[in-house]
Amino acid sequence: MQEQANKTQYSWRTEPEIDFERQKFLTQRIAVQPDIQRGIYAFKDVKLTRADIEWLLITYEKGRGPIDWNDRKQRRLLGLDVRGADLRQVDLRNLPLARLWGGLTREEWNLTTLEQRYMAGVHLEGADLSETHLEGAVLQGAHLEGATLRGTHLEEANLFRAYLKEAYLRAVHLEQAKLRGTRMEGAYLPEAHLQGADLRNTFFDNASSLEGVTLSDKKLGCALLADVHWGSVNLSVVNWVQVRILGDEDKVRQRERDRQRGTVREKGKLLEDYHEAVRANRQLANAMRAQGMNEEAVPFAYRAQVLQRKVLWRQVLWGQVEALPTDVQHKGLWQQVQALRWRILKFAAFIFSRFLDVLAGYGYKPGRSLFIYLLTIVLFATCYYLSGHLSAREALIFSVTSFHGRGFLPGPFSLSNPVTALAALEAVMGLFIEISFIATFTQRFFGR
Repeated sequence: MQEQANKTQYSWRTEPEIDFERQKFLTQRIAVQPDIQRGIYAFKDVKLTRADIEWLLITYEKGRGPIDWNDRKQRRLLGLDVRGADLRQVDLRNLPLARLWGGLTREEWNLTTLEQRYMAGVHLEGADLSETHLEGAVLQGAHLEGATLRGTHLEEANLFRAYLKEAYLRAVHLEQAKLRGTRMEGAYLPEAHLQGADLRNTFFDNASSLEGVTLSDKKLGCALLADVHWGSVNLSVVNWVQVRILGDEDKVRQRERDRQRGTVREKGKLLEDYHEAVRANRQLANAMRAQGMNEEAVPFAYRAQVLQRKVLWRQVLWGQVEALPTDVQHKGLWQQVQALRWRILKFAAFIFSRFLDVLAGYGYKPGRSLFIYLLTIVLFATCYYLSGHLSAREALIFSVTSFHGRGFLPGPFSLSNPVTALAALEAVMGLFIEISFIATFTQRFFGR
């Protein structure tokens, strides 16, 4: 009767309750005090079954039961501790394993050796975790090679440097999950939800399928993509139109807001984030171009240039130690002069970058060059007309001639005439605009 009541209360139960001897064994294992330095954990190298996991969930925390992810207060707790356990090939479908403890936390990870990290990782190779609830799970360094995670809920889970090679991840929910450095070579990821996930340094080599993947939405933003190893994965199957800005840039914007509120003061760290955002956009654009996706790459290549300009401006504006090269920090007068010279060069680079943006959008916005070309012709034609020497038609023709003629001026204009000076100025401006035209169209239509 009690077992039937438990099955009614916990609809996810599928296995008969384990016998008394097994319960006694698991109770003894739970009492084991973890020792990270020695690699001792309650279920280290213990082969667990689904029936074991069900019983452990029911009796968790003196019968309180599994963690309810929908209760925000419980999200701060750590769930069932299965660090180092052997769950290979086990059917764990639909189980409520939110906040499962299957690896070291980030703080513990930073203080341990590679061997200690390996010993803490749970072994889930080949396990079936379809539609399992693993929200907020600590799976840092966990082994999930070849596992099935169809529709699995891993929102906000920590999968830092986890092993997901050849895993089946169709329609998996990885919103805001930490996947930095995760090995996903050969993983099958169609229709996966990756909004706001941290994918930095993730490995997608060996043609992992990304068809129908969602990388961004209005609520959670876009995934972080700096230093992703795309390998041969087909990027053309991803809907990049939905991606307004990468998560790396959104992260920088949030840090800027925090700095303005006074909660963040590390300008050097903020500059690192800017560099990372530049790198993310540039790397994605290059990966797209390598697959012939020149048009899709344009927005990301352009954003990389805009962010690089912002880096230059902050280096000039702040003038802090964090913004200076290490070889000119905390030095004498001569080094300070060199630092000032460095800032002046950065300012010049910023001005030139801004000029290229206005003139041609760094070669990605040809409409700007055409607009400035027409505006220059009309403005100078107006000046020539107002000088009183030429009619409106003659002024327009004279402006076009001066723009392209480089000093071959028709008419009786001497060198001392103000009109000649205007024509010379227009010729110089025309040179720069024509160069931008060539660069823009080369960039836009030849993918150079």
